[in-house]
Amino acid sequence: MRILLKKANVIHVDTESISKNDVLIEDGLIKCIRPSIMDCPSDTQIIDCENKWILPGLIDMHVHIKESFAHLFTAAGVTTVRNMAGSIFELEDMMNADNAAKTPRVISADRMIDGPPGLWGPTSPYNFNTDDTEIARNEVRRQVQLGADLIKVYGWLKPNVMEAVCDEARMANKVVSCDLIYSSEVNAVEAAKIGVSWNEHASGILQMLHPEWSMQADDVNWDRIDWNNFNFENIEQICEELFKYDVKICPTITIYDQAYLGDNAWRINHIVTDKVEENIGLLNQWQNILKSGQVEKKFGIQHKLIKIIAKTYHSLGGTVVCGTDTPAGIFTYPGMALHRELELFVESGFTEFEAIKAATIISADALNRKDLGRINEGTIADLVILNSNPIELISNSKDIFFIVKGGAIYTPHELIKAVPTEKENQENIEILISKFKSNDLPVDMLLN
Repeated sequence: MRILLKKANVIHVDTESISKNDVLIEDGLIKCIRPSIMDCPSDTQIIDCENKWILPGLIDMHVHIKESFAHLFTAAGVTTVRNMAGSIFELEDMMNADNAAKTPRVISADRMIDGPPGLWGPTSPYNFNTDDTEIARNEVRRQVQLGADLIKVYGWLKPNVMEAVCDEARMANKVVSCDLIYSSEVNAVEAAKIGVSWNEHASGILQMLHPEWSMQADDVNWDRIDWNNFNFENIEQICEELFKYDVKICPTITIYDQAYLGDNAWRINHIVTDKVEENIGLLNQWQNILKSGQVEKKFGIQHKLIKIIAKTYHSLGGTVVCGTDTPAGIFTYPGMALHRELELFVESGFTEFEAIKAATIISADALNRKDLGRINEGTIADLVILNSNPIELISNSKDIFFIVKGGAIYTPHELIKAVPTEKENQENIEILISKFKSNDLPVDMLLN
C-alpha cells in the first residue's frame, strides 16, 4: 500500500517544529518527506492534508487492555500501548499482530508479582503471590519464556523478594516496573536501589514524604497531611535520588484526577467515548468503584502531588511518560483517556510540545523503539492526522481526521466498527478459558 499525504503540517516532536511537507508512505514505513512529491505511481492513494496537522501515533504507557475494547485505542489515535500486567495467553494475538492491524501495537508484562495474600486476591492468571525468593525467580523465568516484554511487581512484595525478581529479570535483559501505591515496606528510592527501573503512578514517593502514612493508615494519619501544600524541597530531593538511578516515571495523572472529580469526572463528546459507554461491564465497574466512596478519598486527594512530582522530575531531566491505567480507576475511557492525560500534563506545567513528546518520542525511546514516536524517513508509519493544531491548544489532539497504523489508513468510524460484538467477545472468552485450563491456570474469574 502506498499513501501520499499532501501539503500537511508535519509536527516534528524531536525538534519541536512544524513544517509544510508531503509525506509518502510505502510498505508500512515513511518513505519520503519533502516540500513537494510529484512522481508517484498511479495506484498511490492521495490524501489532501491542507490545513491538517500530523502527529506521530500516540503511545499509552500504562494500560490493561482487553480485545473487547482494543480497537478504541487506535480509533483515538493511540497506536501503541504498554500493558502493565495481564496475561500473555490473552494478549498474544495482538502482541504478534501485523503493524497495520486495527488494534494497537501491544508491549506487555504478564501477571504482576505481589506478596501474599495479594491485593487483588489469590494467585490467578493475572497476579502471582509469593514471599519466597526462589519461587519468585521461577515465575520471572516462566514469564520470560512466555514472551513477556517486562516484569511488573506490586506493593505487597517484600524487599528481598523484589530484589530476587530484579536480579532474575536483569539476567534475562528485562526491565522491572513497580506499583508502590499500597506499599508499606518499600518506597520509591528503595525500589530504585533494588533495581526497579520503572515507577508507575509516581508511587512510593508519598511514603517518603510522610513515613507514617500508607494506603492502609487510619484516618488520623490521612488527616495529618496537608493535601493542598507539599514541601517542594523534599519532593525535589526525592526526585534527584530517583534521577541518579535513571528511574522512568509514568504518573498516570488521569486516574488521580478522575477520582478527584468524582461524579463530575472528565468526559468529552466523541464517537470513541460514545462507543465505550456501550460497554456495560466497564460502566458498571466504574460506577461501583465510585459508589464505594473510597476513590475520591484515597486517590483523588493525591492528584495535586502527582502533578507536582511529574513536573519536578521532568524539570530535572528525568524521563516522564504519558499513561492512563485504562480501564482502572473511574471513567478512564480507552484511547480518550490519553488525550486527557495530555491536557493534565499541560495543566501541570508542561508545554504542549513537552506533553506530546511524553506520549510519543520519549515513550518510544524509553521502550528502545527508535522506529516509533517520530515522523522521520524510515520509521514505522504510525500517524494521527488532525483537523486542528494541538500545539496551539492541546485539546485539539482529539480532533482526528484519519489514523495511519503501520501504513494502513483508517477513520475512527472504521476502527469502531471493528470492535468485537458481544457474541464475539463471548467466543473469545471461551478460547481464553481453554488456554488457561491447558496451562493449569484457574478460570474462576472468567466463569462469573
